[in-house]
Amino acid sequence: MRDVRWRRIASQIGRSIAVWAVSTLTMLALAGALPDFQLQSADGDSATRIAVTAASGAGAFGILSAVVWPLLVRLLLLVPAFVLGLLVFFLNGSLLLLALRVNPSGRGEAAPETAVIVAAVMSAVASATGAALAVRDDETYRRRLHRLATRGRRARPPCPTTPGLVCVQLDGVGHDVLTDAVDKGLMPTVARWLSAGDGTRPAGDAARLAGDAARPAGDAARPADDGPGPADRGGDAAGDRVRPAHRPTHRPTHRLTPWRTDWSSQTGASQLGILHGSNFDVPAFRWYEKDRGEVMVCNRPTSAAELQRRAALRTGDGGLLAVDGASRGNLFSGGAGEQALVLSIATRRRDRANRSRAGYFAYFSDPAGAVRTALSFVAEVAREIGQSTRARLRGQRPRVGRGGLYPFVRAFATVVERDVVVAAVMGDMLAGRSVVYADLVAYDEVAHHSGPRSRDAEKVLQRLDRSLALLERVAEHAPRPYRIVVLSDHGQSPGETFRARYGLTLADLVRAGCGLPVPRRAGRTRSGAEARAAVRAALRRPVEETGERPGPARGREPIVLASGNLGLVSFPDVPHRMTKEEIDARHPALLATLANHPGIGFLLVRSAEHDGVVLGAHGAEIPLAELDDERGPLAGFGPGAADAVRRTHSFPHTADIMVNSALDPDDGEVLAFEEQIGSHGGLGGAQSRPFLLWPRELSEPAADGAEPVGAERIHHVLRRWLRELNGPRLSVAAAEEERAA
Repeated sequence: MRDVRWRRIASQIGRSIAVWAVSTLTMLALAGALPDFQLQSADGDSATRIAVTAASGAGAFGILSAVVWPLLVRLLLLVPAFVLGLLVFFLNGSLLLLALRVNPSGRGEAAPETAVIVAAVMSAVASATGAALAVRDDETYRRRLHRLATRGRRARPPCPTTPGLVCVQLDGVGHDVLTDAVDKGLMPTVARWLSAGDGTRPAGDAARLAGDAARPAGDAARPADDGPGPADRGGDAAGDRVRPAHRPTHRPTHRLTPWRTDWSSQTGASQLGILHGSNFDVPAFRWYEKDRGEVMVCNRPTSAAELQRRAALRTGDGGLLAVDGASRGNLFSGGAGEQALVLSIATRRRDRANRSRAGYFAYFSDPAGAVRTALSFVAEVAREIGQSTRARLRGQRPRVGRGGLYPFVRAFATVVERDVVVAAVMGDMLAGRSVVYADLVAYDEVAHHSGPRSRDAEKVLQRLDRSLALLERVAEHAPRPYRIVVLSDHGQSPGETFRARYGLTLADLVRAGCGLPVPRRAGRTRSGAEARAAVRAALRRPVEETGERPGPARGREPIVLASGNLGLVSFPDVPHRMTKEEIDARHPALLATLANHPGIGFLLVRSAEHDGVVLGAHGAEIPLAELDDERGPLAGFGPGAADAVRRTHSFPHTADIMVNSALDPDDGEVLAFEEQIGSHGGLGGAQSRPFLLWPRELSEPAADGAEPVGAERIHHVLRRWLRELNGPRLSVAAAEEERAA
């Protein structure tokens, strides 16, 4: 045992010396290439003196990075993550300037902007060198990740031997998109989990795993990189040409099924139901609550906290993650004690106990990983600018604007959020947590602006697959076995925007139907003209009359909100939910204008006679009790559409008028009321059909093999799987609730 320990110490010392030597050579090379970076005095020095100066500077920079950098990151935890990512370069450059200043030779100097470049290159080279030297050392890799993940945490009790559960949410990835990506070879990890065969892998994977037979299984399961920056590791892109790797035949380890969302097919409703067991009274992504006079938005911290509070009151349970759980990158906490990038706690007092950004420390405390992510961030910004420019020059249709801050928003979602969340999940696994739920939003963000099946979105799927492969390999080093469940909260339906198709927004159409002034551009469109004509006819005014009737007072104007292809119209001056009869009396042409518009599929309104009715084109009016998926306005919207509409009608905060866009049943396209060419939030197409991928050793989501329906059902399925794995104990209320379901 003592010999092993000394060999380990000697190995660590040898790696440190090697990294120091490579860093010294890198500094010498940069000093020769950059005119504003000097390692010698103005009179010149000998080669030996310059080498000593470089070695001293590289050593000082390495020590400062190891000691001072974690302290800087801890001090900056209150800085927004977006800003922290941009500060990485400047902080690293400052450390280099400090290292040159404390250099005993006193000869090194660099311009500030040059110091940023030198520090970035040296950090990247040092990280790559350390990875190459430690790539065959399982224990080094495990200790490094465990140290980064558990630094500053309280001591945990001994880890149980029962399997833990890791749930990874691929935000916005529909069932059909996933299966198509697997068929195209874009997601080899998922393909391997699902398919039996000879283990055929992409060329990059085959090359990386060459020689597995001569190495322990742990080596084959380890990434070819060390330290943070996880999601970009793991070999070549999955889109490489496929060739046989002649690995032994394997059995599929997972099963795949689609499931159906509620009418509100968006992350707020789905994730609240999955994590807290109830998404009651979440009619859309954003909606107006008359009793509070407030617009609720699911990705607003105050709204997320309120929704989580309501769900906990309704279920009487802390959440899926309440016992030894971790919530990473989610809108809601799920009751977890460990949280990072969780929106619902972002408004709390930011002390050590509940600071949602604390997960950043474990990641950004390593300067090499921080610089790597920062460089990837810059590269992603450049990639988005290039892709959007190419789409514009080619005249690609449909297309939405991708300028302004969007390149930075995309880079944060596809690089920073992904890397931090994946690193946090790795730390949770190595710490032996019982249940982890993490959300990776990269695909959803890109698909909104590039399209669900665009080449841009496919590239994101490749990188997400590598993240899954990394988590699978980290499980080899965890102190307990883990079962990995992959799921999505909704899909995305393609299609151009309502505004691009008809030249006006839903708000413009509503205002025209109410006889209110509309922007000139909207008034000139065919839809706007037809709406004004309908108003005149309803008011029995001559069609040729050009003057507009004075509109109602501003407080009586409708509030129009959009959630993908779902629109909500509320009249804030009326304290209750208006009936069809009340709306017709106030705005005689409004409902007919909306229902007969070719871009609108159906409306839901309350009715004094039938409680609720669905309105469609050509005067269709169907009471909710008689609503059918096969006929009428909901025909083509898929099975379960009528039940989803009836459930939403029961919510206290459902809008006065619920508007669902039209659906092209041939290609599944919808018309988004927002500026998105890949949308979700309503009914129609792939948006309502996410997926659930689970280990075969766990039970079927439904006993009869049917597709699970609703996010709340997924919550009960995950709870059952936790029991099957002997995971956290469930409260009596939760057990009774599942039996009832």
